[in-house]
Amino acid sequence: MKLNYSLFIFSFSFFIMSVNAQAQHSLDDGTLQYNISIHAANQESTTIPGATLTLYLGKTKSSSVMNSSLGTESAVFDNTLGKGFILKEYSGQKLMITATQNDWQQKNQWNNTLTFTYTDETKTINGFNCKKATAVTQSGKPFTVYYTPDIRITNTQYNNAFPQLPGLPVQFDLQSGNLIFQYQLTGINYSVVPANIFEAPKSGYRIMSYQENQQLRKTNESLGL
Repeated sequence: MKLNYSLFIFSFSFFIMSVNAQAQHSLDDGTLQYNISIHAANQESTTIPGATLTLYLGKTKSSSVMNSSLGTESAVFDNTLGKGFILKEYSGQKLMITATQNDWQQKNQWNNTLTFTYTDETKTINGFNCKKATAVTQSGKPFTVYYTPDIRITNTQYNNAFPQLPGLPVQFDLQSGNLIFQYQLTGINYSVVPANIFEAPKSGYRIMSYQENQQLRKTNESLGL
């Protein structure tokens, strides 16, 4: 029997693509839960009581909610509409900051401009098989992330996204001064996120634009506030 080489090559190529597709699961909708810990350089980490980061992900919408003893901060964005908002609730003050597509890109510029170096180092974190990647921030500080190549988020515009990373961030460290804040993934819920998670509150918040808030921050910093 003569072998149809064209059919063979097509079948083999399709098989390889199918294996690769099955090897990595795309997360279209779901919720990611991270715990946050803090430590000084070369010291053991200490969990911040009640400090968590929750990411609600849809194909075109996302919401990140950071809770701590100091307060709550949320960031919601709709990729299709090209707009979103940020909610800040600290010391009894409630602020809603509106954001355009350009504002959102500016807010996440730090994440998007990281250039990762991928290593052969592996590690199992909370049941996730991870690989290590490193980068250097624009300020010259080291940045380390452990990611699982088994899962990739479809929506790469969510807050704290690393779109260039070939997998789901499981653990990453953010350095501020001599302190290192560590985010560690503790669980995934694959249920579709309720639509109201992405809705803006209708009252109770002082509203300002992203640019107005940036100017306010610069003014406060210049006054030492």
